[in-house]
This record gives sequence, structure tokens and C-alpha cells, in this order.
Amino acid sequence: MGQEMYLAALVFFPFAAGLVSYILGTLPAGGRAGKGAKAGEWAAVLAAVLEFGAALGLALSGPGQIALEIPEVCGFGLTLVWGDLHLIYGCVAAFTWMMAAFLCPQYFAGHKNTPRFYLFFLWTLGAVLGVFLSGDLYTTFLFFEIMSFTSYVWVAQEEDGAALRAAGTYLAVAVIGGLVMLMGIFLLYHQLGTVSLSGLSAAAGACEDKTGLYAAGVCLLVGFGAKAGAFPLHIWLPKAHPAAPAPASALLSGVLTKTGIYGVLILDCQLFFGDAAWGKLIFAIGLITMSGGALLALFSVDIKRTLACSSMSQIGFILVGAGSLGILGEDGVTAVSGTFLHMVNHSLIKLVLFLAAGIVFHSTHALNLNEIRGFGRRKPFLACVFLTGALAISGVPLFGGYVSKSLLHESMLECGGWMRNAEILFVLSGGLTAAYMTKLFAAVFVEKNALPERQREYDAKRSYMTPLSALALGGSAAVLFVWGIWPNIAMEPAVRLAGRFFGLGEAAVEISCYTWESLKGALISLAFGAFFYVAVVRGLLMEKQEDGVRVYQDKWPKWLDLENMLYRPLLLTIFPAVLGVLCRILDSLVDTLAVLLRKSVYRDSPLPYERPEGNFFTEALGRVLNLVQALGNLTWNRKRPRHKNYVHLAAMRGEELQESNLVIRRSLSFGLLLFCFGLLLTLSYLIFW
Repeated sequence: MGQEMYLAALVFFPFAAGLVSYILGTLPAGGRAGKGAKAGEWAAVLAAVLEFGAALGLALSGPGQIALEIPEVCGFGLTLVWGDLHLIYGCVAAFTWMMAAFLCPQYFAGHKNTPRFYLFFLWTLGAVLGVFLSGDLYTTFLFFEIMSFTSYVWVAQEEDGAALRAAGTYLAVAVIGGLVMLMGIFLLYHQLGTVSLSGLSAAAGACEDKTGLYAAGVCLLVGFGAKAGAFPLHIWLPKAHPAAPAPASALLSGVLTKTGIYGVLILDCQLFFGDAAWGKLIFAIGLITMSGGALLALFSVDIKRTLACSSMSQIGFILVGAGSLGILGEDGVTAVSGTFLHMVNHSLIKLVLFLAAGIVFHSTHALNLNEIRGFGRRKPFLACVFLTGALAISGVPLFGGYVSKSLLHESMLECGGWMRNAEILFVLSGGLTAAYMTKLFAAVFVEKNALPERQREYDAKRSYMTPLSALALGGSAAVLFVWGIWPNIAMEPAVRLAGRFFGLGEAAVEISCYTWESLKGALISLAFGAFFYVAVVRGLLMEKQEDGVRVYQDKWPKWLDLENMLYRPLLLTIFPAVLGVLCRILDSLVDTLAVLLRKSVYRDSPLPYERPEGNFFTEALGRVLNLVQALGNLTWNRKRPRHKNYVHLAAMRGEELQESNLVIRRSLSFGLLLFCFGLLLTLSYLIFW
């Protein structure tokens, strides 16, 4: 029971810690609001450290499975599990959060609304762990939606025009994706009778109606793919990362996108394991995402946008591996190794790169390559940190990215058919990765700024990093380097541990990437990278100005923006207009139907005789009022006597009331009102009885 409660604390502690941090941050301490903000800030940092320590301690306590069921949560209950992939990504998420928290005190110095950021910073950590440790799709969905709303605040943190627009796009994609995912969960439960991860595989294997299963799978794929940043739902990713603070960007890219990948792997390994058709769909989406993201990153002249588009591309690499796994089934040991390792590699790589970009932005208050150009000269520590991430993501041998990309490449070749012929896209995308990372490193750490006074200012800036920020960058880069330099010591045990989640049990895994074939593929990809850097970056993106200085130019066509070209016109203009016309037609249809019924079925029949005026009650009331009028004329109203026939007036008012009552009772609205009243009584009975 102790381990189960420990597991629950791992998920729910960040929610409580976030409230404590917010309260400390908003209350003045010692009469000074600044001290209160600092107290909240350090409380958030301490909470992140404790969370990582708890995750690591639970992981080291033993590799056994831990399961916890929390009943009566929203009527369904929650299921949390610890082990296999859940264990590994629980530790990865907690580590990245701790390192991002170390950068926050320097990055947010002098910023406003920091207590709010730390509140949602920790709440998102709890939601992310809830997703990775979920034991059923209902738990996954619940924490998935919490994560979407809490991380929305990260994107909107700066509250300027770009941030709010990016946050709106992010929230729209998240909400639409979440609703489609919920529809998929309903369909899946109707089809299989369970959404438990431990029972999905057996239930899916026994399911005869594959059409319904595919429909549920596609709905779930839309929801998970939207969060992963897969094409064509990637539109939030290039906008949200530059708008969000750098620590948040590191987590958005490194961890939150992996929650979407986690969902895709559930579909791949539990519902459609060994299904070639499903595997080909994921494979095709991965190819488009991989090559499209790399092309966007190459043409970008904004450091954080380049890294954001790079994340899209690397998600494509992972999806290619997931598609290969779906095609190969039990023979996909190489695909499992490559997919899982590239997930971890990308989380660590983007942690390093975005934290380094955060230091650059904090010092220069700029993201454009022309403005930050030359900042990293004479800053060897920052250069080494950034270079570690750049070499790893480019697939250079001796780094983790080379290992995972080599395994992904090999799994593609094992698929055969047109998937094998897609090898050229894989190699070219790897070359584009090397080209845009060379662009960033050269611009920040090698080239001089076009403005000599700005370059002198950058060169003189020695104190650009606090010790805690140095720990964040140096520690992240060290873990990334050690993880990749000895794959047989670090990576093989991790793949074996995660193998059960991928449907392979504890199959023996041997990572052997330093063969001539693997090295040749990496060298060809790097050669393409050198060509793209010279031809595109130096030849196309850099133009010589009148003063002879070459500067970076944004050559990507402005109109070629999927959000502005398709989604916003469709969702904000065309779709509302069509719905408006449809609603007007339906509204007029109801009125027309009511009029037709009134003139046909409910038409008043002519009476064969003249109906008497009024009734007993109106006549009695009128006579009483006539008597009162006569008494008034004899006493206080002699000069202006009244001569109204109250019997007639009462009869007329009674007729009006009867007519109004008849119209109401014959109307459709009255029927709907009665229906709603009956429904309310029924729901009240079900709830309270």
C-alpha cells in the first residue's frame, strides 16, 4: 500500500505545490511584494527538485509493476501504473522539469505575473505525469485535457499580440483534438467494452468488426497527433514555442509533444499491433511531418522558431519508427529501439537547446538571427552546451541522436516496399537537420554581428548566466552526452525495460550502430547537410546589403501558412457562415411549420351560433365594479360621473386571456417547455434518488 500512495503523491503533489507557490508568490513578505515573489519562485524550484527525487527514488526501489486504482473520480475512477515505459518517462519528465526550473529564476527576473506562471508550471507537471502514468484511456484523456489548459497559460504568459494569437491557436487545436479524442474513446468502449491499457490488446484481437475499430483509432489519432505536432495539426507548434518563455518552450517541445507520441504508441502497440495498413498510415504521416518540419526550420531566421520547426521534424522521425513498428509487428525490435530512444533523445536534446536559447534571449531580448548574431563568441561554456545538442540532433556519431536515427533508418529498410524507397526522404531530412543546426551555431557562436557596437557589447558581456542556470545547462548537456556515448550501458537496459509496453516482452536487444552501413548513412546525410548549408543558407537566405554586410533574410512565402491559408478562414469565416445559414433555415422552418399547423390542423372552426359574451365570473366581477362606480358617482365623484360598462370590459379581458392561453397551449414552444420540465424532473430523480 505504501508504494501505491507514493505513486499517487507523485501525480498529485505538483498540484498542491503549485497552490503553495502561488500563495507565497502573491502575498507580500516583510512588507515587500518582491520578497513574496521570490519565496514563491524558490518554492516552485524546490517542488520540482522533490518531484524528480521522488520519481528517481521510486524507480530505484525496484523494476516491479505498481498499479493504483482511485474509484469514483468523475464516475469512472482513475488508474495509475508504474513500470516499463511509464517509469522511464516519469523520470524523464521530472528531470526536464527540474532543469527548466533551475533556469526560471534568472529568466523571469523583473518579469510580471511570475506567480501565475509557477502555478501552471507545476500543475502541468502533475498533468503530464498523469498522462504518462495512466493505466486506461479515460485517465489519459482526463489528464490530457488538464495539461492542455494549464500549458495554454505558458503560451499566453507575455500577454502581447503574438503570444495571445499563438495561445488561441494552441488552445483551439488542443480543444478540438481533445473532443475528437473523447469521441474515439466512446467508440472504442462501445466496440471493445474496455479502455484499460492492459486489456486493449486482447479485446482488439478478438474484435471482428475492424471498421468500428479503425473509426475509433482515427479519432484517437487526431487527438494525440494534435498534441504531438504531427502534420496537418502542427500549426500551433511553430507559433507557440517562440511566444512562450524559454523554460516553457523546452518542456513544450521536449515533453508535452511526447504525451501525444505516447498516445500514438498506445494505438500502435495495443490496438493495431502488426496491422500493416495502420502502420503505413502512421508511416506516411511521419514522412510528411519529418520532411516538412525540416524544410520550415531551414528557412526560419528566428532561433526559437527554428527549434520549434525542428521539433516537428523530429516528431516525424519518431512517427516513422512507430509506423515501421506497426508494419513489422513482433519482428520490429529495431523499430522499437529506434522509436523509444529517439523519444528520449529528443526530450533531452530540446531541453539543452531551448535552455541555451533562453540564455541568449534573456541577454539580447531578441530572437532574430541578425540581432543575436555573434552573441556566443568568447562564451565557450554556452557554445559547448549548444554544440552538444546540435551534434546530437544532427545524428553525428558518438552522440545519442546518431544511435536512434541509425536504428530508425534500419527499421525502414526492414519494412521493404515503398517504405524502403522513402529512405531518400529520411536521409535528406537528416541533412536538412544538420544544415539548420549549423546555421544556428554559426550565427550565434561564429559570425560577427553586423553592428560593431552591438558585437562589442556582446563580447564584453561576461556575466550572462547565474550559477543555477549554469547547472541547468551543464547538467542537461552532461546527461545527454553520457546517455549517448555508451549505448550498450545506458540504452540497451532502457529498451529492454520498455519492451513490454511495445508488445515485445523482454526481448533481447543489442544496439550495434557502429557498422560501416550505419556510418555510411550518417556520413551521406551530413554531406547533404553541408550542401544545403552552402547552397540554401549561405546562397539563398543570406543577402549582401548596400554596406557590403551579408544578413539573413526570411525567404519563406508569407502566404504558405497553413493556419492563415486554411484553418482560420475555414473555422472563423466559412464554417460559421455555413452554420449561420443552416440555423436561419432551421429557425424559419420551425416558424413556417407552426403557421401551417395553425392554418390547417389547428384552424379555428366557425361556430353555428354566436357565442355569449363573457362567462359567470366576468359578469359577476363586472356587476360588482358597476355597483362600485354607481356608489362613487353618488358620493365623491358627482362633478365627473363615470359611465363605464364593467361587465363588457371584464368580458373582453377574459376573452383576451383565454385567447392568449389557447395560443400558448397550441405553440411548439409550450410543448418544448413541458418536455424540458419533464427532463429536469427525471434528471433530479436520477441524481438525488
